[in-house]
Amino acid sequence: MSGERYWVWIVVRLAVGVAIVAWAASYLTAGSGEKEFQKTLEAMKQVHTFRVAFAATPRDQHNEMLWEVDCNRNLLHYRWRVYKTGSDTNEMSRDEVHVATEEYDRQSDGSWSKARFLARGDRPASWYCGALAQGNDNGLMPQIATMIKRGVLQKGDKKTVSGVPCREWLVTMKGGTSGLEHDTVCLGLDDHLPYEMTVDWQQSRSTFSDYNAAISFDMPEAAAPMTSETTPSN
Repeated sequence: MSGERYWVWIVVRLAVGVAIVAWAASYLTAGSGEKEFQKTLEAMKQVHTFRVAFAATPRDQHNEMLWEVDCNRNLLHYRWRVYKTGSDTNEMSRDEVHVATEEYDRQSDGSWSKARFLARGDRPASWYCGALAQGNDNGLMPQIATMIKRGVLQKGDKKTVSGVPCREWLVTMKGGTSGLEHDTVCLGLDDHLPYEMTVDWQQSRSTFSDYNAAISFDMPEAAAPMTSETTPSN
């Protein structure tokens, strides 16, 4: 009986050991994505300037978009360009600057013209910056808050984007729209900020740069005095 009790005790100890290892592994791995993305959410609250470049290729068309945002001066520059792949014909483009709630559009001769009416859905830089400072998704940066709530986060490999070392994360959105549920986000190893995002829809890719860097804006002279009157958004 003593020998039998000995082996029972060994089995129990092994079972307990396996349970402890499994618990430790689940603590270190299953929640590591949420913890890392939470660091990103906090880091993004400290961002006051940033640049977003977006590209997508739906069928035989190529789309390019650029946003440059300065929260301290409430400035937003937006430019988009659409053209047929392999051809510059039938190209469409737009270049606009938002100074607080005023919009200026670039004309074909290079001059600026104040828009009479704001396009529906247009928002000033302060709106995007306010959402960023509060830890909410703002539509320009990766939807980190939503990814934390609804995403299955899987750690990927390290890579370099625009000279910045980052860790790629594979994100599968629970209940996501077909074609939009699989994303990748590359988070900076040092600052936890996002530097690249891809979506499996139209081969789209966004890059993020110039965090808290001075961004030079080409804008109408009439709008220059307004930039000195704006105050930081947070």
